[in-house]
Amino acid sequence: MARIRSTFVCQSCGNQSPKWLGRCPGCGAWESLVEERSTPERHTSASFSGLREAAKAVPLRDVAMSAGTRWKLGMSELDRVLGGGLVPGAMILVSGDPGVGKSTLLTQVGRYIGTKTLLYVTGEESPRQVRLRAERLGVDSDRVHLLHATQMEEIAEAVRTVAPDIIIVDSIQTLHRADVESAPGSVSQVRECASALQQIAKGQERVVFIIGHVTKQGVVAGPRVLEHLVDTVLYLEGDRFHEYRVLRAVKNRFGSTHEMGVFEMRADGLHEVGNPSALFLRERQASASGAVVACSMEGTRPILVEVQALVTPTSYATPQRTATGVDGKRMQMILAVIEKRIGIRLSGMDVFVNIAGGLRLDDPSLDLAVAAAIVSSVKDHAVDEGTTIMGEVGLGGEIRSISNLEQRLKEVGKLGFQKAMVPARHVDEMLPPSALKIVPISTLAEAFKTMGWK
Repeated sequence: MARIRSTFVCQSCGNQSPKWLGRCPGCGAWESLVEERSTPERHTSASFSGLREAAKAVPLRDVAMSAGTRWKLGMSELDRVLGGGLVPGAMILVSGDPGVGKSTLLTQVGRYIGTKTLLYVTGEESPRQVRLRAERLGVDSDRVHLLHATQMEEIAEAVRTVAPDIIIVDSIQTLHRADVESAPGSVSQVRECASALQQIAKGQERVVFIIGHVTKQGVVAGPRVLEHLVDTVLYLEGDRFHEYRVLRAVKNRFGSTHEMGVFEMRADGLHEVGNPSALFLRERQASASGAVVACSMEGTRPILVEVQALVTPTSYATPQRTATGVDGKRMQMILAVIEKRIGIRLSGMDVFVNIAGGLRLDDPSLDLAVAAAIVSSVKDHAVDEGTTIMGEVGLGGEIRSISNLEQRLKEVGKLGFQKAMVPARHVDEMLPPSALKIVPISTLAEAFKTMGWK
């Protein structure tokens, strides 16, 4: 008789313990250890060994290579984030807050598969619900197959029968395997089901999309091994009560991890936004103080955004420091540089900084725009509406060089701006648009003097 082993597994990080503990020694989470029972003799991936051929070692130079192996879907924003299209054998994890549009995005893939075959596995919704959504999104293809199942063994059999090129699993937390004695969504089930899907993807060169839930902290639910198993991790960001969605790649073995795709949520699905710069600037008030336009690089795409700041006298013993869309610690550093190098006292002020449009950016080139927006709010002087500002601020108050400056300036000129304040270094080496006036800046004090702030 097989011996049943009982272990306690952390549902946040996957750390195992032979006994229950109040706090996980791996990640420090409280009350996260759950008892899971397994039979070592059965707890293997042997039942899925038929999904792939036996591996054989071959010389590196004998590995077959073929040109144009990527499959372009025709959704330019999704293709951009993926690095140029789908790679056969890739596993892609799509995550995001509930209701943000993960299922909508992947259901729309059915409109662009062409001659490929797609298998949509749903464990959370009924087939009728999925069909209603597909009809609303305009997905009507005989090459799209729907499977309502939660057992991994049933999915493996459907893969053998349908032989799809693309598999969508909605969601990984609903799947379970019969040889793993724990509840669906547990660490063991997520890990083993993901391993079985990996065998399907790699062994048969099928593209597998996996939808994964997120925790309250905004990270993918389940063990970190789930993110290590997949080739690409995509996060769909946005507020369910607003129409714009941002798709980011935080891990990509086949492309850049800094790419960003922008979509607009409508009644008939997600629509691609070809010019996000114009989108995020269309509601700005040109005469308002504390508002500055900057250009950020997201992968290979320059995007113009509005950096807003509001500085008011505090009513509390400790002034408030709130950053939305930018790194709060970097904002604190910029405030310290302004006080030390410029002499503007902010210790008795509440400071709020925001990137309009709901974007979250970590490009250091936004430093100068953040500093200018803060000082603009303090002095209640608006920045010229035809000016953009970009540059990294050092602790000494110097303005440091930024990457892809020429590409940023082309985007600035395309949207009709007349002036750009940029780091002085490398200005002589580039060729800016002829209609754009370049103002080189070396220090933070020089930037404020140029804007007429003393």
